[in-house]
Amino acid sequence: MSTNLIHWTELPPAFREDYRFGGGVQSGGSVLDRENSSGLSPDSRTPPLVAFWSGNDNRSTCISYSLDKGRTWTKYQNNPVLIHPERDPKVFWHEPTKHWVMVLYGHSSYFLFTSTNLLQWTEQQESIPDSFECPDLFQLAVNGGPRQLKWVLVRGNGKYSVGEFDGWTFTPETGQLPCDLGPNFYATQSWGDIAGQQGRRIQIAWMNGGKYPDMPFNQQMTFPCDLRLRALQGSLRVFRKPVPEIQMLHRRQHAWKYLCLAPGATQPLDVAGDLFHILAGVEVPRGSALTFHIRGTPLTVTDQSVACNSKPAPVPTGVRTVEILVDRTSIETFANDGETSVSACFLPADDRLVVECAQGPATVRSLQVFELESIWERASP
Repeated sequence: MSTNLIHWTELPPAFREDYRFGGGVQSGGSVLDRENSSGLSPDSRTPPLVAFWSGNDNRSTCISYSLDKGRTWTKYQNNPVLIHPERDPKVFWHEPTKHWVMVLYGHSSYFLFTSTNLLQWTEQQESIPDSFECPDLFQLAVNGGPRQLKWVLVRGNGKYSVGEFDGWTFTPETGQLPCDLGPNFYATQSWGDIAGQQGRRIQIAWMNGGKYPDMPFNQQMTFPCDLRLRALQGSLRVFRKPVPEIQMLHRRQHAWKYLCLAPGATQPLDVAGDLFHILAGVEVPRGSALTFHIRGTPLTVTDQSVACNSKPAPVPTGVRTVEILVDRTSIETFANDGETSVSACFLPADDRLVVECAQGPATVRSLQVFELESIWERASP
């Protein structure tokens, strides 16, 4: 739970084992039933938070609901509300048609269902082929303007399509494009309808595949990112950028200007700590390479790509700015205000931060390194 996207409070597990549906609870999502269309709240002034989840039998879609903002949950007595292979229900309200929509994964496709009350569901004729797990479907404004809106379908592997959705059928207008080109980006979820922030869409992904030896946790999520839909080289593309609330964690700032680096030159950055927010404006000529050595892991920037524990991720318009979030076990990189992002897990090998001109000359026009405060309150000694 968070009130600011930065500081989080861990709550007790919401859903325990339910042996009626295969002995476990799989992924899904939740919605706020503002008008109490489900009738799950005895008082319409207290709308229910309704969570959809899949049973471990890979066919039972169930719901639990909360009347106290997610602190406690009750399993719906008539579960399952839907029986259909396989799992990962995504539910949202479609205002033009005045009904709820569920996107459900199964057999390499997404199946669409509609409902007026969240309890009874009708399957639609059209499914979405060539899809994989954990769907997300939402609307974004083109170039930030309210006049043109498009729908974005994100698959579990992070690939998305832009198109139209009429409440029953999704019609793609692009091929499948990557939200992120890092090795540890999977199963995204996003949310909008934020009071006082019209049109804002925030996305978090699971960092699949990370290793966490000798740590008190074994998984992590990406940092929350704002999503924007922009025209780029004749096509619509999703841009991902860390939410500006990260400034709440900024502590000591270190800054450099016009670091003109000859081939092989290095610039140590005398910065203490292990959590950083790095902002750099760069000029990397063709044939050159600029490398940020981050606690033993190289992050390489060329004129048209970035790479961190990954293959070079293309930046179609050429790399001008680089934003880097360094956590204790992850490095998230964003080029050109989110045009390309690379989410990567890593294990620190040392404490150094160094900028190196690995090949050819390069210029760092501006460089800011912010030491970051942890999002977690320190435990009392």
